[in-house]
Amino acid sequence: MTNDTQKSPSFHPAYSISNIKNFVQITLEAENVHYASWAELFLNTARAFDVLDHIAPPKDVVINKDDQWNRLDAIIKQWIYRTISIDLLHTILEPGSTAQATWNRLKDISNDNRNIRAVMLE
Repeated sequence: MTNDTQKSPSFHPAYSISNIKNFVQITLEAENVHYASWAELFLNTARAFDVLDHIAPPKDVVINKDDQWNRLDAIIKQWIYRTISIDLLHTILEPGSTAQATWNRLKDISNDNRNIRAVMLE
């Protein structure tokens, strides 16, 4: 018998993914120019599994960072880590970071690389 005041954790759609590579089939590397394709696949998967707010939180919305939110954030970081190269992983890995901060570091690296490639082409 359960106590009505105790809530069991709800099952979130993101918990059902056992292999993110089934959805994001591109491995992002520091040297390649596939960031836009990788990001589109990743964002689409995050939207489909209702965790987009961990990467791009809506403006003016207070997010309750409870146990489930923390667990989902860790899952999203695992998805990111699993879809990037080891070299890129070592570049962006930061203990205690959120999925959004990890995502933003990758985006910044991609933008920096794009600027470097543009200068080299000139």
